[in-house]
Amino acid sequence: MPFYDKDKLKAALTVDDYFALLEQFGGEPERASFGIISATICHNPPGVGSRKLYWYSNSGLFHCYTGCENPSFDIYELVQKVLDIQEGQTLSVGQAIQWVAQWKGYAPDATDQSLGGFSEDWTIFQNYDRIKEVSRGLNHIRLEAYNTDILYRFNYGMKLPWEKDGINQEALAFADIGYFPGQDCITIPHFDADGRFIGLRGRTMIKEIADIYGKYRPIKVNGILYTHPLGLNVYGLNWAKENIPLLKKVIVFEGEKSVLQYMSYFGTDNVIAVACCGSSISEHQFQLLMDQNPQEIIVGFDKDFETLGDKVFEKQMKNCLGLQKKYGPYTQLSFLWDKHNSILPQKASPTDAGKDAFLELFKNRIIL
Repeated sequence: MPFYDKDKLKAALTVDDYFALLEQFGGEPERASFGIISATICHNPPGVGSRKLYWYSNSGLFHCYTGCENPSFDIYELVQKVLDIQEGQTLSVGQAIQWVAQWKGYAPDATDQSLGGFSEDWTIFQNYDRIKEVSRGLNHIRLEAYNTDILYRFNYGMKLPWEKDGINQEALAFADIGYFPGQDCITIPHFDADGRFIGLRGRTMIKEIADIYGKYRPIKVNGILYTHPLGLNVYGLNWAKENIPLLKKVIVFEGEKSVLQYMSYFGTDNVIAVACCGSSISEHQFQLLMDQNPQEIIVGFDKDFETLGDKVFEKQMKNCLGLQKKYGPYTQLSFLWDKHNSILPQKASPTDAGKDAFLELFKNRIIL
C-alpha cells in the first residue's frame, strides 16, 4: 500500500482545492477575506444546518462555530466527519490521508514512510455508495442515480420568476424545471453526462430561508435528500456534449440559470453552455469537459466586482489566472470579462443582461 507524508500532502493543497472539496461534499462554499465559508457539513448532511464552518487560509484549519465537540480540525478530520455522516464510512486518520491523496492525484512518498503511512486495506472504498467507479489520476466517477419518480410530483408549465430574467418556457420544459409548492422553491434536476438523474436542487422563494441558508440547496422529500457532490458533475453536459465536439468550444458558467438563459437565446438544439455550480472548476469537472474534445473552454463566471481594480476585481482576476495556470497547458482558456465595466451590473452573470450583451462579451472575450 502507498505511504504519504501527511504534511507534504497538506502543503500541496491550494485554496482552490479546499474550495473544490467543500463543493464536492455539498458545503456550497463561498470565498471570504480569511479563506472560505461553508455549510456545517462537518456535523450535518448537505442542505441542513447553518453556514458556520470556516476555513482559514493562514492556518489551513477548519473551525466550526456551532455543533462540533472539537471545533478546530484539519482536512483529514473533515474527510472523516463527512464520510461518516454522508456515507456511513468510518475512516482512520491514515485512510483519510490516502483518500485526500487519491482525490488530489498526489504521488506516494517513496522515501519517508513514517508520516501518515498506513497499511489498511483499500476495501474501505468498495462500499462507497455514492461513488461507484474510481480510477487513478483525474478520477472518472459515476454517481449513484436517483429514482426519477420524484420529478412527477412537481408543478410544470406555470409562470416562474425566472421568466423575467429571459428564460423562456421552452428552456424550462427542456430542462425539467418545475415548482415545489411544499417548499416554495423552483426545482432544478441535475443529470450526469449520460442523462442519469443524480441530484435535485431547489431555488427557494422564501427570503428568510435564502438569507440564512442560501438561495440554492438540495431538496429533501420524504426523508430523502437529493444531494450530490457538485464538483463531481457538470450541469448541462448531457445536453451540450453533442455540440461541443462540433463547435470545438464549451462555455462554463457558475449557475444553472445561465445555462437556461443561453438555451433561451440560442435554442435548446444549440447548447454549448454548462455550469460548474460554483466559482471554481474542479479537476474532475475539467476532465469531464476535456472528454468532449473542446479546443477552447470559455469561462463565464459572474461579475462580482463593483469597480475596476477594487479588491473583488483583483480576487476574481487572480482566480482566472489560477485556472489558466492549472488548466492552460492542456487546452486554450478564454474568459468572458466586462473589461470596461460597462456591460454588466455587479453580481451579474454574462447572460443576465440579455443576448446582445452576452454576444458582445463573447466577441471580446480575453484569451490568455
